[in-house]
Amino acid sequence: MTFYLKYRPKALSELDSESVRESLTKICTSGKIPHAILFSGPKGIGKTSAARILAKILNCEKPPKKGVACNKCRTCQSIAEGSNIDVIELDAASHRGIEDVRALRDAVRLSAAKSPNKVYIIDEAHMLTSEASNALLKTLEEPPSHVYFILATTNPEKLIETIRSRTINVSFKKANSDELVRSLQRVVNGEGLKIDEETLLAIARASDGSFRDATKILEQLVSEGRKLAKDEVEEFLFQKKSLDIDSFLKTLSARDAKAGLAEIERIVTAGVEVSNLLESTLERLREGLVVLVGGEGEGLPGWSKKEIISLIKILHSTLREMVGAPLEQLPMEVAIVEWCEGAFTQASTQRPIASPSYQTRTEDSQSLPPDITEDKLSAPNFPPPIPANSKDDAPRSSAQVVSEVTEEVWKRILAAIRPINTSIEALLRAARPMQFDGKTLILGVFYRFHKERLEDVGHRRVLEDVVTNIMGSPIRVICTLTAPPVKNPVEEKREEIVLTEGEDPDIMKAAKEIFGT
Repeated sequence: MTFYLKYRPKALSELDSESVRESLTKICTSGKIPHAILFSGPKGIGKTSAARILAKILNCEKPPKKGVACNKCRTCQSIAEGSNIDVIELDAASHRGIEDVRALRDAVRLSAAKSPNKVYIIDEAHMLTSEASNALLKTLEEPPSHVYFILATTNPEKLIETIRSRTINVSFKKANSDELVRSLQRVVNGEGLKIDEETLLAIARASDGSFRDATKILEQLVSEGRKLAKDEVEEFLFQKKSLDIDSFLKTLSARDAKAGLAEIERIVTAGVEVSNLLESTLERLREGLVVLVGGEGEGLPGWSKKEIISLIKILHSTLREMVGAPLEQLPMEVAIVEWCEGAFTQASTQRPIASPSYQTRTEDSQSLPPDITEDKLSAPNFPPPIPANSKDDAPRSSAQVVSEVTEEVWKRILAAIRPINTSIEALLRAARPMQFDGKTLILGVFYRFHKERLEDVGHRRVLEDVVTNIMGSPIRVICTLTAPPVKNPVEEKREEIVLTEGEDPDIMKAAKEIFGT
């Protein structure tokens, strides 16, 4: 058994996050545990462990005192092992559809089999579709007295507001060094290891505030038989850590193009994607900018506000250029040289795109981004058809940014998806682009079944990859139910005649993939 599972906290007093420990202790000892709780915070911080501890407290057969589980009875042990049939752990990433939630609602009505209460732990709750979230609302608000819900998520902002308003939120923050050392010390004592506190602090700094990552680093050191001396551990961490953002930014601050290109070559050789370096650098620059305007965080010594803003704009533009580039590192290398030599000129901003008009069903409006309203969706701004002799007929490079979702661009998207996945292409025939702002493409889907299939994680990933490649910049795709366009009776009759003349083998194959044989 791995160290993280072997030494995961079993009681509230063992929770390493001080703020969470205090908050949950107050809730449990009050005797009024809410029926719906939201655990939000980054990965590896103990959300699932805390949920299991809470489930024990709710179901312990012989609690020594209020708000504490004995960890010895059969119920406590089965919950710790994950085998208790009344504590149900669901992964919302794979149980995200409305049918899954309907099955859950039906099961909720049943009494617990062996324990006093049923506890549903829903991990990655933000992955639920909007329809599934809405279906869960009533149950969260008025659950049976024997049912408790614990929702865990790394992205609470993606949960719909009505879900958040029905839960008590317990925020899990990144662990500080003292909390990480406390967690590691439990493993050290349990395994009988000899390691000083300075070495534990070095491991804690390398774990980025994650209890799980810190424990994994210690486990790897032990499994490889390395000496747990500070110098050797730091050497191991330096070899393991592919990205040293602060060192990279010092290179850019010094305008050292040669060293900057050498760092790019180093991480490419190490097998790290350049996009990871770029995104991590942007995150660090953002934190430095926040500090300069009076916010909290770690500053960037030697950087002015003007320099940080300028570099953020450069790297943001570079991120779009990397899509479809022949060499992933090339746009980043060009940006570094231009920055170091002061030759960069800001690219023109991408203009917003008009989209076709369809009537949107109000029940799905809350799944749209806050800056996109139904008024925008219903505006009749569909771009005119492109003439056959238009310059747009010329083939475009996949790296060129496309600024409009015209009918021609939509056809290109369908054509690009067809050889990859015919079922997705068939689903998209019952959808139309509705709104595009340069970053988000809203698709109006005519039927609920088609929408749920397109929102499947695998299908959505393929769709977003193809759209990103066609448009030339990272694009997020959102599906919303909309009424199908009204057809002319003559055209509708003509379509029926064509469809009944024969069988398109690709369409038949897609239909079998969607509906089964």
